[in-house]
Amino acid sequence: MSSPDNNNSGRQRSKTDWRLVVRALRHRNYRLFFGGQGISLIGTWMTRVATAWLVYRLTGSAFLLGLVSFASQIPILFLGPFAGVWVDRLNRHRVLVVTQVLSMLESFALAVLALTHIITVGEIIWLNLFQGAVNAFDMPARQAFVIEMVEHPEDLGNAIALNSSLVNAARLIGPSVAGLIIAAVGEGYCFLIDGFSYMAVIASLLAMVIVMRHAEHKHESVLAELREGWNYVCGFRPIWSILLLLALISLVGMPYTTLMPIFAGKILHGGAHTLGFLMAAVGVGALIGAVTLAARKTVLGLGRVIPATAAGFGAGLMAFSQSPWFWLSMVLMVGTGFCFMQQMASSNTILQTIVENKKRGRVMSFYAMSFQGVAPFGSLIAGAAASRIGAPLTLMIGGGVCICGGALFALQLPALRQLIRPIYARIGIIPEIAEGINAASVLQQPPEE
Repeated sequence: MSSPDNNNSGRQRSKTDWRLVVRALRHRNYRLFFGGQGISLIGTWMTRVATAWLVYRLTGSAFLLGLVSFASQIPILFLGPFAGVWVDRLNRHRVLVVTQVLSMLESFALAVLALTHIITVGEIIWLNLFQGAVNAFDMPARQAFVIEMVEHPEDLGNAIALNSSLVNAARLIGPSVAGLIIAAVGEGYCFLIDGFSYMAVIASLLAMVIVMRHAEHKHESVLAELREGWNYVCGFRPIWSILLLLALISLVGMPYTTLMPIFAGKILHGGAHTLGFLMAAVGVGALIGAVTLAARKTVLGLGRVIPATAAGFGAGLMAFSQSPWFWLSMVLMVGTGFCFMQQMASSNTILQTIVENKKRGRVMSFYAMSFQGVAPFGSLIAGAAASRIGAPLTLMIGGGVCICGGALFALQLPALRQLIRPIYARIGIIPEIAEGINAASVLQQPPEE
């Protein structure tokens, strides 16, 4: 039988652990953004579901479904590097206000066209291209702005994990609400609600108190700064290795979402509800993964998480590709979502921690390219491969490549750790080493940087 003291200590520890999970919310600006973004993301997921359903209802074409998705992502690949340069040049807070306003207008345009029953697939594609171009600026600005909202570097990983939790919570709520609204009144009202939801995040941005930062360097030409960012990414092995693994997984692993309807229908002999349950299982796993990361006290150890979860993601895909049972597929999708979220968010956290602030926008634009820019090509390749060799074998090969990528990254990990440790020491993440460096500097003249 436990003593009252043990019970009290357990309650105190749970309370402390909960505060640890949400510690980034103590920063007012991040708390405002978290609240506004939570409302807006539900609307965003509603629009994604409504767009796919509308295209399918209008055309019945799987090809056009893929084309619309391709149109929404491909601008990130081509505009991303240039967007990163401008994000480093401009006030990131103002950039986000502009991108949110433009996204709101795009949703209202979809709503007007859908509610007046004059919308066509061509208009949907053009509006998705426009939204993709906006996202090319929004994603690096959003990622780079996190460090300005949380203020303290030790809370950066928690803020990134909380944001990932928010995205996946909205991923569970938004599609469910969209399904009810589409069935009751049609897709146009989903777009309309999404448009109004952007007002929440715009209001949160305008309510922030921002400390203006002085420019850290003199601006050169856009191409010169783009080249500087590219050389910085390629010249620092940890950044390059993280982005390369993320791009590989996005190319050969993430297309499983494109093939999911085939598994739901032909392999598991289900219908639309089967697909919905499978995608919800991915969201549950991703949400668990994000909350688990949010509970971490430090970024130390995330280097080991990246290759382990990359391999776990690949193994989950391989097992799923051979599963004949719905219950087993659901379990595997939870694990797959967990591993992908841990791999992606851990990569983001380490990048945000080690990157120079004046190059943060450019590095995060390359992160966006690795995460979303190459995904459309992966979907096209997976679709073509599945039509020739079947969806199970296509997914089996993709999962195997993810495992190989994780193994290669693990082999590089000792060398990468040696390059990152001095940065961690300089910013105080490894305080005992930082103290040793400061003591050594008294005894010997350090080399010029």
